[in-house]
Amino acid sequence: MPGLTYHLKPRGLYRGAALTLVFASVLATAAATGSLPREDGESTEIKTRAVSSTVGSVDREEIADAVADAEADGKSGTDAAEEVVSRSGDRWGAVYDEREYEEFEQALDGSYTGVGIAARRAAHGQVTVTGVKAGGPADRAGVREGDLLRTVDGRTVAKRPVAEVVALLRGDRVKASEGSTVVLGLSRGGHSWTTTLHRARLSTDPVSVRRLGRDPSSAVLIKVAAFTKGAGTAVRDAVDGAPGDAGILLDLRANSGGLVSEAVTASSAFLDGGLVATYDVHGEQRALYAEPGGDTERPVVVLVDGGTMSAAELLTGALQDRGRAVTVGSRTFGKGSVQLPSKLPGGSVAELTVGHYRTPAGRSVEGSGITPDVGAGPEAQERGETVLSGLGGGS
Repeated sequence: MPGLTYHLKPRGLYRGAALTLVFASVLATAAATGSLPREDGESTEIKTRAVSSTVGSVDREEIADAVADAEADGKSGTDAAEEVVSRSGDRWGAVYDEREYEEFEQALDGSYTGVGIAARRAAHGQVTVTGVKAGGPADRAGVREGDLLRTVDGRTVAKRPVAEVVALLRGDRVKASEGSTVVLGLSRGGHSWTTTLHRARLSTDPVSVRRLGRDPSSAVLIKVAAFTKGAGTAVRDAVDGAPGDAGILLDLRANSGGLVSEAVTASSAFLDGGLVATYDVHGEQRALYAEPGGDTERPVVVLVDGGTMSAAELLTGALQDRGRAVTVGSRTFGKGSVQLPSKLPGGSVAELTVGHYRTPAGRSVEGSGITPDVGAGPEAQERGETVLSGLGGGS
């Protein structure tokens, strides 16, 4: 959906990936202790977003001074902050402007402000609607999957990158509020029309569940697109609601991560307590544990690929190391670092790596990823179903 797509700057791949674990160390600790650590040693309720006074090896004051100097010279404070963070040598270090960070916080909370359509650039160069959020503004206006998006507020989108199209759909900081309007030009077949939509606060659907057959013993496919707020509980509910001894095919392909606390909750669906991961923050060692009472009997196969990142890798590593699941697919991305955010003058936010996490067996994920038990490419789901059937999990 548009609200979950970011207009990335030159360091786009790493920067976008870093977004997935901005609150990793904060929320990971919260999952284990029920409170959030702060640099002054105090604690805050879990619903509060904490920020640190230092990020990685760069002191907040160093970045703030660079911002102040740049703004005094009439230059961009955000650009100055990015330069300082870039010099740190941290591959995941990044700076976000105020709006980008607000969008990210909304995304982690499982909501965004938009019109409820997903789009991609088709082979012929036109922008095609690939999904419509049920009940959203676009759905109510009659927009359908397969429609061609021609203009946004009178601006043609034919030659624009999809990221820019998404930015137009969301509007600038003033226009992006709930209830603001956007005019779309669309076409379907030989018919073209324009429609005015009112942006709304929409919820994401990070977890989908479906049976893989009609037989009562058929396996259940649980697809987790991201670990946003509520995703862990949704996974646990899906496992609890699966019939009999039906196996679970947990699809984490293209899952770029999210909230570590949600991944830990998801692990509790398959584990009866015990270690999920260890991690460090500024050298201090900490651990994450699953809650007791999970289903430890049901066969489980986890599907992964090169787009499986961060919190999704944490879950995969825990289930693999503890012998709870067979993993199928290709090597995961290799994002096992922990970041802390630091608010800067003017509202932008900088973040640098402050630690790394390890699987229960002590494996580091950073840079190496997780190698699945059974290799597979595009046919991963089919092979996963075969493996699950061999484990007695239905077909």
